[in-house]
Amino acid sequence: MAEQDKGLQALTSILETIADNKYLLGDRLVEVGISGPRLESTLSAVAMAQGELGHARLLYNWSLDLKGFKGSKPEIEKQTGKAFPFVERVNDWLSLIAALYAVNLSVDIVLRAILEADEKEVASRIHKLVREQKEHIVYTEGWVQQLLEDSAPIQEKFQGYLDSFILEAVSWLKSIEGKKELADGNYILPNAQLAEEFDRRVQKMAVPN
Repeated sequence: MAEQDKGLQALTSILETIADNKYLLGDRLVEVGISGPRLESTLSAVAMAQGELGHARLLYNWSLDLKGFKGSKPEIEKQTGKAFPFVERVNDWLSLIAALYAVNLSVDIVLRAILEADEKEVASRIHKLVREQKEHIVYTEGWVQQLLEDSAPIQEKFQGYLDSFILEAVSWLKSIEGKKELADGNYILPNAQLAEEFDRRVQKMAVPN
C-alpha cells in the first residue's frame, strides 16, 4: 500500500507538471501568438491556446481527484510551480515554437508510457488528450521544419532555443525514469526508456541536439 501511495504521489506530480506547462503555453500562445508571422499562424495559435488550456484544466482536476478532493473544482488561477523554466521565458515566435515542440513531444512520450502500463482507470483519463495533442504536435513539427530551413539568422536563433529546451525536457524524462515507485504502482512499465524514445523522435524529425 505504501508503494502504491508513493506511486500515486509521483503520478500526481507528473500530471501537475504537464498541467502547469500546458497552462503557461496556453497563455503564451495568446500573448505571443498574436505576433505570428502570418494571419493563419495567429489564428492557429489562438485555437491551440484553447486546446492547451482545456488540457491543463482536465489534468488539474484529475490531480485534485487523486488527492481526494471532494466537491466542485476551483477555478484555475495560476500554476502550481512545476512548469519547465523555459516555458516561462517564451517571449517571441521562435521560442514559442521551440517550447511547444519540446513540451508536447516529451508529454506525449510520458502519456503514451502511462497508456502502455494499462492501468485501466488511469488510461481511460488520457486517451482523448493523447488524440487531441497529436494535432498540436503535427502543427508544431511543420513549423520546426520551416524555421530550420529559414534564413541563417533565424535558423541559428531557433536552433539555440531548441537545443536548450530539449535538454530540459530530456532531464525531466530521465527524472521520471528514475522513479521506481511509478513502476511499482503500475503507472509506467519497468525500465521505460522515455529519454531514448524522445531522442529517437527528435532524430526522426532531423532536429540536431
